[in-house]
Amino acid sequence: MALTFYCGSGSPFAWKVWLALEHKGVPYELKVLSFQDGDLKKPDYLAINPRGKVPALVDDDLRLFESSAIVEYLDDKYPAKPVIGRDPGTRAIARRIAAEVDSYLYPTARKLLAQTLFRAAGTGDPIEIATAKEELTKELARFESYSSGGFFLGGSPTLADYAVYPMIALARRIELKQPGNGITIPAKLQSFAKTVEGLPYLGKTIPPHWKA
Repeated sequence: MALTFYCGSGSPFAWKVWLALEHKGVPYELKVLSFQDGDLKKPDYLAINPRGKVPALVDDDLRLFESSAIVEYLDDKYPAKPVIGRDPGTRAIARRIAAEVDSYLYPTARKLLAQTLFRAAGTGDPIEIATAKEELTKELARFESYSSGGFFLGGSPTLADYAVYPMIALARRIELKQPGNGITIPAKLQSFAKTVEGLPYLGKTIPPHWKA
């Protein structure tokens, strides 16, 4: 039976898992849930993820949530084309960068998202926006210090790339949708984003509502 992958359009955590699934080339059934329609709080989905968030993965009797745990599971069950890396050092750094995204980059970005894309244009608090932009700029500078401009850990993509890229894409989308409220992406991270966008399956994983 194919895996069933539950995501929400635009969720960076779901996007990370989606990229990992495509990277590994394993068959899966995609179910896109609607935030607006309350799909994540419906009983059928809460039976899969009682926290009411995405992503989630169903594999026969296994119900798994939390994005990095899902990627770890995929690497353990389908060891070909590893996502986290093969040697212990690479795996450790990939996990560390992904954890930094979850613990530092996303919370910082979310402050800006809350004042921009998550509300009607022009209704955000200018002071909150300015503060969030400054914090996000500082955080992205740290990630740029980890980057050479290509993949973070050598010549192949890993969990680190799949964790960071959706955050870069979200930051760019803020400026696209609300010019002046976004930030300038550091040069090495712009180059990194182009490297990821060269992957043949990247287009398949673009959030569906971004294509509308």
